[in-house]
Amino acid sequence: MGRKLDLSGLTDNEAEHVLQVVQRDMKLRKKEEERLSELKQELDEEGSRCLLLSRQSCFNQRCCIRCCLPFTFLLNPRRQCQDCCYNVCKACRVYSKRDKAWLCSVCQKSRKWRPF
Repeated sequence: MGRKLDLSGLTDNEAEHVLQVVQRDMKLRKKEEERLSELKQELDEEGSRCLLLSRQSCFNQRCCIRCCLPFTFLLNPRRQCQDCCYNVCKACRVYSKRDKAWLCSVCQKSRKWRPF
């Protein structure tokens, strides 16, 4: 980035095509920056909400920290997320085969956003 291209050897049609490609690339980059910014804000908000809920006495022992549904022994058992260590229900978690551990949906998104 920051380099100047010498387009003097191109025809008008070729130069116009290069300009369209560059403009399209800039739009895509801006869109991706906005998407990442929204994702970061969403993750930050979720982290703040979970911190508040976890301060409630025994809340996360009885209910999922992500969706607030109560845990049940057979139908909705709790599992602890490897990254954030909160208890989550079956709807709010995925199994990481690589780590052989459960991850909550937020930590999974966070890993995709910030790969290790």
